[in-house]
Amino acid sequence: MAKQKHNIQPLFDYVLVKPLEQTQTTPSGIVLPDTAKEKPQVGQVMAVGPGTVNDHGQKIPMLVKVGQKVLYKKWGGNEVKVGNEEWLLIEQKDVMAVVN
Repeated sequence: MAKQKHNIQPLFDYVLVKPLEQTQTTPSGIVLPDTAKEKPQVGQVMAVGPGTVNDHGQKIPMLVKVGQKVLYKKWGGNEVKVGNEEWLLIEQKDVMAVVN
């Protein structure tokens, strides 16, 4: 795992995601004000927990890895302050896809 520049290590099946900024203009060139922007749904995985255990005692491994770009649920997760940025701490089940 790469050296992390933050001091947050997720537990269980949590994933620390740095939201990526979306385009601030429409296809026709109109600049959107901050209040009109949608909440980002794509971010970079900065840290992952070790996984969790299901009701039958079986370990559920983490499917996402540090450095991957992921698509996550729009209103999932909890915002955490890392430096002067707002990142998200989300459960692995709230990650919908890996973006290539």
